[in-house]
Amino acid sequence: MHTSEAPRLYARDPLLQSLLPRLTGLAYTERARVPWEYDKDLPLVLLTGRHGMGRSAVLGALERHYTGRLPLAFVDTAASELVVELLEELVRLLAPGLGRRFPLLLPGLISVFGGHGGTPDERTRATARIARLLIACDLESGTEVDVALRWASRVRTRLEAGAGPDAPIRTGSGGGPGAHAVTHAVLAEYFERYTRSRGAAPLRQWYQERYAESEGGAGGTAAGAHDGLGRLADWFHRGGDYRHAAEQTLVHAFLEDIAAARSKWQRLNRDPRPLALLDNTHSPAGARLVDLVLEYRARPGETPHDPLVVVATRLGDAPSEAADAVYRELPDLVASTRWRRTGHTPSAGLLVVPLTPLSRDDVLLMLDAASAPLHPYLASALHTLTGGHPLASSVLCEAVLEHTRATASGKEDARSPAGPLGPRNLLELTTPDGRPVTQAILERLLPSPHQRARLVPLSLARDNTAAQALAAHLRLEGPEQLPANAAADYLEAEHWQHDTPQDRPLAADPLLHTLLVHEARRTSQGTDSRRGWQEMHGFLRHHHTTSGDESGVPDALRHALASGDAKSVVKGLSEEFESEQDLPSALRWLECLSYTATAPAPPAADWDDDRAAVAAGAHDDRYQDIDDIDRCINRLLHGLWYLSDALAEPEADLCEDMGAELAYLSLRHRAWRGVLSQAARTWPAAARDKRPLPLPEL
Repeated sequence: MHTSEAPRLYARDPLLQSLLPRLTGLAYTERARVPWEYDKDLPLVLLTGRHGMGRSAVLGALERHYTGRLPLAFVDTAASELVVELLEELVRLLAPGLGRRFPLLLPGLISVFGGHGGTPDERTRATARIARLLIACDLESGTEVDVALRWASRVRTRLEAGAGPDAPIRTGSGGGPGAHAVTHAVLAEYFERYTRSRGAAPLRQWYQERYAESEGGAGGTAAGAHDGLGRLADWFHRGGDYRHAAEQTLVHAFLEDIAAARSKWQRLNRDPRPLALLDNTHSPAGARLVDLVLEYRARPGETPHDPLVVVATRLGDAPSEAADAVYRELPDLVASTRWRRTGHTPSAGLLVVPLTPLSRDDVLLMLDAASAPLHPYLASALHTLTGGHPLASSVLCEAVLEHTRATASGKEDARSPAGPLGPRNLLELTTPDGRPVTQAILERLLPSPHQRARLVPLSLARDNTAAQALAAHLRLEGPEQLPANAAADYLEAEHWQHDTPQDRPLAADPLLHTLLVHEARRTSQGTDSRRGWQEMHGFLRHHHTTSGDESGVPDALRHALASGDAKSVVKGLSEEFESEQDLPSALRWLECLSYTATAPAPPAADWDDDRAAVAAGAHDDRYQDIDDIDRCINRLLHGLWYLSDALAEPEADLCEDMGAELAYLSLRHRAWRGVLSQAARTWPAAARDKRPLPLPEL
């Protein structure tokens, strides 16, 4: 099987236990037949989503439940460069369940693999592929190495003997046999050894009809060049449009073999259909295979209906050219997809199902196995942090469960948080193998170590311009002239963002941004290093202060707060509060306040987190040197700073206190009274619900 683990999947039952049984005719968990939703024409199901949304996990679950119960193939299309390599994998995996019958496709693949004149290593790999095909289709027995040696020896003997009276006498550039001669020898060996003469004629004719020799064509006059299979190999190795046509022929042969492999009795008995699971079809070879299957099924006229159920995954969204695809959400799959082909465009055969985030109830179920009572807000905090992202949720939940197990047994990891586990400690957890959870998740979400290492510090920057300046300051290495642009291009290629404006952070996705910022905090190299937290935020503060643009003031204040310098931030906010009088400036002040409060907290080693206590007025005695308005702004800033943290518990009293502070300020500013009063009424509820703080209407 493709994977030995059997993790439980959440919120995917409509797909696993409803749609796939109706397509295959076989229940997901029971040994029971299920009525088909489609008798003939089948949709190609395309699962879409970002990294970590569970695309591969869904295919893995389908493989575990259906292996041995119906003909099944699980293929990672990103592991191959060519469609023919994917077809070889599909044949190898499906052949045992289909009675080992691929009479039409097999000679086509063998002509392509065996008929080229590449390097010795390429010829060795091609021979190994042929051996695997022969073994899978029960035409040879023994190990792959033994079969490959026998095959190569027989073909070499044919070439030395001239391969028969009709063999082409053309040599390659090195003086050896040319490609046409090799193809002829390969096909002669296949047909004479593995097919009966009566059965070979229809197969050759099938290919001959697709590659009829045009007058004066490049194939020459040799009989081997006239053969349709020989021309198939020739076209494939020419590349470009020729290869596209050859791949199209091979996919047609594959699907027609699938259809022919099911007997009339199997169809009448409604035996379960074969299942192909194609992972990562955003890869070039995977995308080509999906396109070719859709093209075959979209042909007008009386075409055979192949019974192959295809479930494919794709990173990101469906292809932009899939204009006629049918889209369904997961809940829509429970009873019926209501999919029907509405035309002959290939994309009309697509049923696109985006994999959506998990709910808070799913997270509660994931934490249900904890060996000790958990903090009552832990599930909500975890869901707020991850946005229901399946991978991040599962890694964090497993880390929580491991922490409770270790605590119960007295075997706590020194790197894990000490004492009771609360929401504030989630990102400080370690995985069962001892790695920090943020590192483990980011390695899955951002596969490139080089780009990941860049994005960790650059995530602190406000926008692309600031990121470029920080990259130069940090002397980030790389062949690209503009490392920040290269990092942005990587994020777009990995479907984390599309057309991100220049005034947005490089990693605009909330979860990804939070993880990167925490990694920057965790890996901070101290105050004496360019990579230190204080140094990086100090540089960015200076960058925005000296930009000459007033719009950079909130960013400068935010970086000051991130470095722990709340005093200067309060001073800046207080000065603007007392100097501005018009209503638009009130909105700007509130916007600056709320934005500044989104600053990430400094590393624990550099700073004591007493934000909640300061907001509650517990430390007002520290601020005897400032007036009542400044102390109010100080409490308000610290409260909003605490509440803006994704992992902070939105304590009702603290939220109400923020409203009271705003109401107090509204009485101290005649021009801003109405605006601040609106904020005093609306911000506490938004803070409790973890919603963006709304700006009042003028």
